[in-house]
Amino acid sequence: MVRYGGKLAVYGIVVLCITALLVGLAMLIPDEIAHYYGQFSEFSQGDANKPSWFLWSLPRKSDDGSITRLKRSCSHPLKVYMYDIPRKFNFGLMTMDNKNEDLPWGNHAAPPWSQQWEVNKQHSVEYWMTVYLLDGWDRKDGRRAAIRVRDPYQADVFFVPFFASLSFNNYGYGMEGPGAELDKNLQECVVNILLNSKWWKASQGRDHVIVLHHPNAFRHYRHLLNSSMLIVADFGRFSTDVACLQKDIVAPYEHVVQSYVDDHSNSFSQRHILLYFQGRIHRKADGIVRAKLAKALMNEKDVHYMDSEASSEALAEATSGMRSSRFCLHPAGDTPSSCRLFDAIVSHCVPVIVSDRIELPFEDDIDYNEFSLFFSSEEAVRPQYLLRILRGINETKWTQMWTKLKAVSHHFEFQHPAKKDDAVNMIFKQVQRKLPSMKLAAHRSERLQIEDW
Repeated sequence: MVRYGGKLAVYGIVVLCITALLVGLAMLIPDEIAHYYGQFSEFSQGDANKPSWFLWSLPRKSDDGSITRLKRSCSHPLKVYMYDIPRKFNFGLMTMDNKNEDLPWGNHAAPPWSQQWEVNKQHSVEYWMTVYLLDGWDRKDGRRAAIRVRDPYQADVFFVPFFASLSFNNYGYGMEGPGAELDKNLQECVVNILLNSKWWKASQGRDHVIVLHHPNAFRHYRHLLNSSMLIVADFGRFSTDVACLQKDIVAPYEHVVQSYVDDHSNSFSQRHILLYFQGRIHRKADGIVRAKLAKALMNEKDVHYMDSEASSEALAEATSGMRSSRFCLHPAGDTPSSCRLFDAIVSHCVPVIVSDRIELPFEDDIDYNEFSLFFSSEEAVRPQYLLRILRGINETKWTQMWTKLKAVSHHFEFQHPAKKDDAVNMIFKQVQRKLPSMKLAAHRSERLQIEDW
């Protein structure tokens, strides 16, 4: 009995030691896990690509050498309930047709995007997100970041399909007059729909997603939407009590140049223009830097810096010019961002970003420093400073940036049907990552007896 009792005691001690070891490993911080993983992988004889139980938190190399992280989003797609509002708030704005304007859009197929005006296309995020959800019923094909649900009780978030940017561009562009009143009236109607919705009241709008991509979209009543998740281009014309990075999502502009699909060659030697810019030189607010850059760059032989208005001819010139350039200049426009950055990305022209207050889309997934260069406004206009740095970048360094640029360009494509990790899928992933903080704010608001501190 003593002999067997002794053995049981030994076994008990061994079990306790193993348990303690496993608990200790579970409590290791990611860097320590990475250390142990590195030691393990050196001696492992198995398949190097086989995933391990702790690999979810570790960075790993992609095929092009860039660091990517396994997605933090959960395996289940975001569940979205889309308001069924009259078509005059969305697709009716595309045709300006009053027929059936008070009826919701009842077709799962949306009209194709046909707005030729460049500004309309740039801010068409609202259209692409709506089209994505129209036929997005309960699909689980692994390529969708979000699905549409019929039952609002099942929804994670509520999407409001109001084309606020298109409404401004159609009616409110002059900022006053009869057209501006039409835009204001549409905004007021949407506000009334929301404030009378039981779903809005349940969270004070915190779980509602509203696209305000144009800097003047919903300009009359946006202060009433300040609890919602807003999809914006930047925060240039938003007060801090309406929009902020903590709760809102920065979305890319839709590019207006054609994507460079067949860019397979090493094009450093083929791109004879060092730095390219074509667009409006005289802008307001942050965009005043463009005129200063013109004085510094216009007479340089290897720089293309030209004042140009939007036209089909100018667009064709820009498409060809960006594909022939190593670097494309992205100075701030009337707000800290502009479409030009995304034109450069899909043209595989390394962006040179000159903006002191810019926020970038998907920056928790994408490291723009791997394929872009950043300069403050003061640095960019300093005589020869910017050009000296660009001319000092050799072919090896530029090719590394160009390769990574090509690897991420698909994240900035708006299309239907959507493709895995394209722009709309990336936006809905961003929405899903906001859910914990949104729920925290909603729960706190239910118990607070005084205004939040």
